[in-house]
Amino acid sequence: MYTYKTSGTCSTAIHIDVADGIIQSVQFQGGCNGNTQGVAALVKGMPAAEAIARLKGINCNFRGTSCPDQLARALEQILANQ
Repeated sequence: MYTYKTSGTCSTAIHIDVADGIIQSVQFQGGCNGNTQGVAALVKGMPAAEAIARLKGINCNFRGTSCPDQLARALEQILANQ
């Protein structure tokens, strides 16, 4: 399990489990509960590289980032360290 401290979003952290490049589980701490649960459910079982390609750069209210973008950044770190 990897914990990523978010920046610029309502969520404060993301707990992620990736095995062999496949996302096993995602839990957001804080944020818009329904939206973060939806994102977590959609990426479960997805290759991390595909999730990064789909989520990176999504912007929320002109913040320059979003919960999905923060997830993509966390996944990039996880893949870089594997």
